[in-house]
Amino acid sequence: MPFIDLAAQTAAYRDELDSAIARVIDHGRFILGPEVAALEQQLATYAGADHCVSCASGTDALVLALRALDIGVGHEVVVPALSFGASAEAVALVGARPVCADVARACFTLDPDQIERRLSPGTRAIMAVGLFGQPAQMDALAELAARHDVVLIDDAAQSFGGAIGARRVGTLATVTATSFFPAKPLGCFGDGGALFCQDEALAKRLRVLRAHGQRPGERYQHAELGTNSRLDTLQAAVLSVKLSHFDDELARRAQNAARYDELLDGAPLSPPRLRAGVRSSFAQYTVRLERDDPRWRDALRARLAARGIPTQVYYPAPLHHQAAFAAFHDGADLPVAEALCRDVLSLPFCAFIDADTQRRVCEALREELVR
Repeated sequence: MPFIDLAAQTAAYRDELDSAIARVIDHGRFILGPEVAALEQQLATYAGADHCVSCASGTDALVLALRALDIGVGHEVVVPALSFGASAEAVALVGARPVCADVARACFTLDPDQIERRLSPGTRAIMAVGLFGQPAQMDALAELAARHDVVLIDDAAQSFGGAIGARRVGTLATVTATSFFPAKPLGCFGDGGALFCQDEALAKRLRVLRAHGQRPGERYQHAELGTNSRLDTLQAAVLSVKLSHFDDELARRAQNAARYDELLDGAPLSPPRLRAGVRSSFAQYTVRLERDDPRWRDALRARLAARGIPTQVYYPAPLHHQAAFAAFHDGADLPVAEALCRDVLSLPFCAFIDADTQRRVCEALREELVR
């Protein structure tokens, strides 16, 4: 049983994918070929954003966003303590200081009530992270950012395809960064990323920064220090095919998540609560075991693995406990993120998981939970 069945997805669209890849091979424009610009327009239209700028990875998207906003040495950026390391890593890579804040127990994303005490005169931005598919509490965070005159960045590596009311992810912050890592809801055949914004000047600078600091039409003239972060044309072709099926996959993900909810009803665990009016892209199906004991969780995972059921832990330690970021932490107490890292567990999940497999997972999990 695969944890995420990428092979099933590829098989479902194989003819379309083969044709799209063949077109790129035939025209040979492998760097910034026509498929890249076409995909950027498709993505912008999908998200409802004025501008989309593709890049080489989700991490690069965060770094480019920070650089385009002139965030660097001497600045601070508030990030959630519960996230993949790239959220804090990107901040450190531009020379700024990542400041971890706690998350909300119900939905696992940044807790607006906890952020105010993490702000300082050096704070330049709040980086919200949509976790497991659910967008962060963007309305409250936008109000907070505006009140303190800081920028709101949306790390939507896991939440692209989600929405709050009628507004889709990509339009909920000053700039939104996402990832097309293969396991994401919208994934390519390697690394890839994109940025969304409504500001034309910001989009233009992002394009300059991703191409060695060269302005369009000024090749070999470096206006500023940039980097090499272009989305491959082949990956753009793959993403265009997958985007055409994206809404159908999101509906299937939601259906599969609801099935897990039903099959696990009454079990001694709980998934993150989906806030009213919010649509999740269900990047993962993650539950809280409510045991607060990672050793017990490890033993449970081993028993499930012995029965052929893979699981994952996102994430085993909060960012402020990670060696790479420990030097940035000021010792603040972040109890919710720490507790969640001790008892979260992600189950096999994707748009292509079938009902029988979900029943098998849940029957085994229920049996093992009472041992």
